[in-house]
Amino acid sequence: MSKKSRLKKRLEKKTKKNLFFGIIGIAFILFLLIRFGIPALANFALFLSGIKNSDKTAVKNEASYIPPPILESQFTATNSSSLIINGRTPKKSKIYVFVNDNEQTNLNSEENGNFSLTVNLSEGNNSIRTKSEINNKKSDFSNSISVTYIKSAPTLTISSPADGDSFSKDQNKVNVSGKTDPGVTITVNNLWAIIDDTNSFSYELPLKNGENQIDIAATDQAGNKTEKIIKVNYSQ
Repeated sequence: MSKKSRLKKRLEKKTKKNLFFGIIGIAFILFLLIRFGIPALANFALFLSGIKNSDKTAVKNEASYIPPPILESQFTATNSSSLIINGRTPKKSKIYVFVNDNEQTNLNSEENGNFSLTVNLSEGNNSIRTKSEINNKKSDFSNSISVTYIKSAPTLTISSPADGDSFSKDQNKVNVSGKTDPGVTITVNNLWAIIDDTNSFSYELPLKNGENQIDIAATDQAGNKTEKIIKVNYSQ
């Protein structure tokens, strides 16, 4: 037998052997797939389905989230019992207005989500917040705006000088002094006076020869103003 024939028979034998083991391997894999693979595939399919449903739920929850409104106001104090506040919210929202945690009114936003609301204030400090509502679902509270409503004008007591006082020679300056309320500013002839921790004020005012008019004004943070005018005389 030639060398070439022996090599051919050897290759054929090896091919048949590989084919045999290949068939055995496929059969074994099919057995494993039937015995274990189908339940695993079913569980895997359920797992994928759960992920898909979870993603849908997350998207649904995200879509149902209502951002709270944003309030804008330049006021920290006012002498008016009502105040207009502007804000922004998602489009086509209903706005609920809370003053000192009590619901006061509600209104619809404009088409673009902007809104302007009027709140009624109680004397003293007022905390204002709002909520948005879309499709019967409300947002969290908006940012809070604190506004103090001060109804009465500040008190102003003048200790010195007295109206009609006269000064002469080296008394060419007068100490304008008195007392007012906390958080109030004092001007003497439109110049700022010094106010101490006891709400007492003073200002050293130079005098001119003849009659001197002294205008003392007390103004609180809400814009309320109390004004007194006195006149003194100075002769050189």
